[in-house]
Amino acid sequence: MRFTHLIYLLFFFLLLHCKNSDVQLSKIEGKQIQVTDKLELDSEIDQYIAPYREHIQKDLDSVIAISPKTYDKTDGELNTALGNLMADIAYEQANPIFLKRTGHNIDMVLLNYGGIRSNLPKGAITKGTAFKLMPFENSLVVAAIKGNQVNDLVNYLVKARKAHPISKLQITIDKNNTLVASKINGTPIDPNKTYYVATNDYLYQGGDSMTFFQPNENLYTLDYKIRNTLIDYFMKVDSISPVRDNRFIKIN
Repeated sequence: MRFTHLIYLLFFFLLLHCKNSDVQLSKIEGKQIQVTDKLELDSEIDQYIAPYREHIQKDLDSVIAISPKTYDKTDGELNTALGNLMADIAYEQANPIFLKRTGHNIDMVLLNYGGIRSNLPKGAITKGTAFKLMPFENSLVVAAIKGNQVNDLVNYLVKARKAHPISKLQITIDKNNTLVASKINGTPIDPNKTYYVATNDYLYQGGDSMTFFQPNENLYTLDYKIRNTLIDYFMKVDSISPVRDNRFIKIN
């Protein structure tokens, strides 16, 4: 129970007691306690939570996969091995769920560059690694949008020229940063077709100025945190081998 919740609970019982007795509450006093390194540790509380802390830490430190090298989100201008991995994992883990619920496949995935908060170091991958990569509580959603909105999405990425993680979408620009081609699963985007685009709830709500998800024909909430897609994927593979590829490239 959080400390603030405990205070509210005690305050509630105090009011209840006052209501049913002759005692009247006249004044409540308190003081602010700064949480700093100088704050003394309460040994009794620390001993109480120690077993829980150790259990959580043991779970976070458990090795679930191996990375042959270190991967960083800065290793490419338009697409990165780490970003590609995260977008591909989102598709692989979420598509079977979406297909079972709706009878449709996810057409593409878009995540955000800023959402990757750590590199993926060489060696052991643990659950803690996934928490460092994705410390936020963002969950996957799927928006049903028209192809003309997908074109707006593509234009956003072309203008941004940042390695936002994408999967199943291919973009080619020329040396002048002008769009040459954009395809989903190898097929040109049809402006009148409905596409099922998986993203996180932050971007769906307009985060990073991505306003092209609304209006939409439907929104599907998967109740699947992006961090959990990473953990579930890492637990089912022995090692990973992400690569930079041609999903977003510039040609001369």
